[in-house]
Parts: sequence; C-alpha cells; structure tokens
Amino acid sequence: MIKAGIIGSTGYAGGELVRILMGHKDVEIKWYGSRSYIDKRYADVYRNMFQIVDAVCMDDNMEALADEVDVIFTATPQGLCASLVSEEILSKVKIVDLSADFRIKDVNIYEEWYKIKHPAPQFIEEAVYGLCEVNREAIRNARLIANPGCYPTCSFLSVYPLAKEGLIDMNTIIIDAKSGTSGAGRGAKTDNLYCEVNENIKAYGVAGHRHTPEIEEQLGYASGENTTINFTPHLVPMNRGILVTAYASLKKETNYEAIKAVYDKYYDNEKFVRVLDKDVCPQTKWVEGSNYVDVNFKIDPRTNRIIMMGAMDNLVKGAAGQAVQNMNLMFGLPETEGLNLVPMFP
Repeated sequence: MIKAGIIGSTGYAGGELVRILMGHKDVEIKWYGSRSYIDKRYADVYRNMFQIVDAVCMDDNMEALADEVDVIFTATPQGLCASLVSEEILSKVKIVDLSADFRIKDVNIYEEWYKIKHPAPQFIEEAVYGLCEVNREAIRNARLIANPGCYPTCSFLSVYPLAKEGLIDMNTIIIDAKSGTSGAGRGAKTDNLYCEVNENIKAYGVAGHRHTPEIEEQLGYASGENTTINFTPHLVPMNRGILVTAYASLKKETNYEAIKAVYDKYYDNEKFVRVLDKDVCPQTKWVEGSNYVDVNFKIDPRTNRIIMMGAMDNLVKGAAGQAVQNMNLMFGLPETEGLNLVPMFP
C-alpha cells in the first residue's frame, strides 16, 4: 500500500486528488495538508467527504511528511513546493508537484512570467514534465514530477501529433481556450464571484498568460523548432472543463485520411486520449469528471489552415487525474489504476 500525503488538500485540485485517491486500491492518504484549515476536520471543509474521510487538516510540513509517506502531492500556489523541497526530502520520498515550479526549464523565463524568484533552481533540470503520453519512460524513474498545467495539457495534446510530424508551421499557431471557474482556484476573488461570472464570458491574460511559455516550450520539444504562439484563455460560467480550439497553417496540402492517420499513430494506444469520429467536435460535457481528453481536427482548404480541437476536465486530466497517472507510473502500477472514471452526464 502506497502512503500518500497531500499539501494543499483543500483547494479544488487537492479536493479532486482526495476524491480520486479514495477510490485507488493501492493508496492510503496519510496526511491532509492545508495551511488555511489546520486542525479542522477535512469533512467539515468538503461535506461530500462526510463519513468517508475522518482526518483533520495538518500544516504543510514537508520534512515531517517525508518520514511518513511514499509520495507527496503538492497542490499549492507557485513557489511553495520549490521553497519546501530539498535533497534530503527527495532522498526519502517522491514528489508530484501540481504547481508550475518545475515545469519550465529556463529559470529566467519562469521568473519573468510568474514574477517570483525561484527558490530551488537546482532541481529544475531533474524534474520530469509529467505528460504521460509523451514522457512515460522518464516518469517511471523520476523522483520529482512537474505535473503539467491544465491549459497546456489540453493545448499540447490537441496539437502534438501534427507538431511532431512537422506538418504545421509552428510560428502560426493560435490557441483559443476556455475554462470553467474552478481553474481559477478556490480563493475568494471578486472576478470569480457569481454575479461577475454568471451570464458572462471574458478573455483574460491576453498576450501575457503565464501558461504561454509552458505551451511553447513543450511544442518546441515536440517539433524540434523554436515555437511562438498566440494563446488567449477565456473564463466561462461553468464549474469545470476546458475547451481548446487551435489554428495553424499547414506546410502542404493534405486530406482528412492523412491527418487522421497521424492522430491515430500517436493516440491509438493511449487510454486517455480519444480521437473522435470525423466532423464530431469535442465538448466538455462528454469528459466531465474523467481523465479523458477528446481531440479532433478540421482542415480548412480555403485558408490552408487546420483547426485542432480538444476538451477535458481541468481538475482531472488537467490536474489531479494526471497527477495520479504519474504516481502510478512512478510506482510501477497500471497507469489506469484509480482512473477508470466514466465521464459524468448530465
């Protein structure tokens, strides 16, 4: 039985980690960390856990936690995990970090976009970017995982096959993305109040959203080219879900069958990436509550561009589900263990 600790267990991603791990036959949660709710019963924070979780919330003492568990999940704001991790801790325990602290390999880019000084740059190179569909073998041997961001996961998986095969101009990519409000976290913010969000849709972080360099870096690795994108996220009045619509210029004329073969080449054997049938557009409602990503594409011969689409649950494949997928690989378990979650509807 794997003993797990969660730092940041009362945020939305942390709460989703608890929900998923409670159904994982090989994991026991030993530590529910929450700086905001120390000594408060977890089930009093999340009433859906009444008579399911009896534990109380504890502080984010990573040193103490490392002596008690086999894996630590950090579902915390940027900078916290990096401020706590040390060589001594990593010698004892594996860490899956759901923040952006170790996703970007260039520390200067991280500090520019996140506006904070990186507390532990010595671990950046070692950290493995935890996108299982691409970095599976490196994840198996890792002790520190940088769990990908929600927007980057959906964006990357939508575009990846064509970037990898060199079929699109990597400097013509435009990504239009929309997310439910849980993506903004559980903190009290005026912009996330019901009256601000309901009956409204808005762009934010235009030409400056901090997930931009993460997407560019990963698409650059896939294509072998320096990549510059336009990325614009939008907030929509729903709890969870991400929809990505990405556009790029094709390098040559092609047809549906050729592009479909490329997507099938990369995703036929991937449990959690579903390539939809021709002319079926991804929708968030068909992936909600699951670890699936639905992707598809449409060729526009009039403009010689291709539209690449993806939908997923930002809290599952975009956060907690992907973290558990990484943990499974790190401990030699079936990658799907605890993640056979059928999408919820309605």
